[in-house]
Amino acid sequence: MTPLTAAQLKGLAFKDGEVPQAHEPMGVQEPQPKGSGRSFPPISVPACQPLLDARNGEGSIAHVFQIFNWKKNVMGGSSTLASYEEGEATRRFAALKQALTTCRAYEGDGYVGRFEVTVRTEAAPQVGDEAVAFREIIPMKPGQADRNEQFVVVRTGNTIARFSELSTAKGLSFPTELISRQVERLRDAQRP
Repeated sequence: MTPLTAAQLKGLAFKDGEVPQAHEPMGVQEPQPKGSGRSFPPISVPACQPLLDARNGEGSIAHVFQIFNWKKNVMGGSSTLASYEEGEATRRFAALKQALTTCRAYEGDGYVGRFEVTVRTEAAPQVGDEAVAFREIIPMKPGQADRNEQFVVVRTGNTIARFSELSTAKGLSFPTELISRQVERLRDAQRP
């Protein structure tokens, strides 16, 4: 099966008016050209790298991302829809599942400096061909609530969709109903 193009992925993402719990506009963006963004050194635990790869559409032939500015959570959420060559999505998803069996913490550098992450797996929604869910918690300065981000990653055919919900302390989750709708669109678009 021919992988979905960036234009097709854009067309499958949510449009204005389809997500009443988010502010509009809900533009869909393509990634910056390779090498145009800031790069950071590798994280401290190489076995955890598939967690980062899954959220960034690493190795995909095309991917797009969308930001959700929620009406009830100022921190917001996002999604990445990525399309892979035949068999590559399955291979990358297997690497992600394997990483989640051993990755419990890692350190790295980001836009705001050095950070430490604790990883906790969660029950994933029953969507797509396979799905995983995990939470990354980054302790903040004393007196500040921890950064708490949930990730739900779903493989459907030759695509991998990643959904994230950022919150402080509370541990909010990306709306399951929206995950189901997005995954159904990806599944339908890949049917012969």
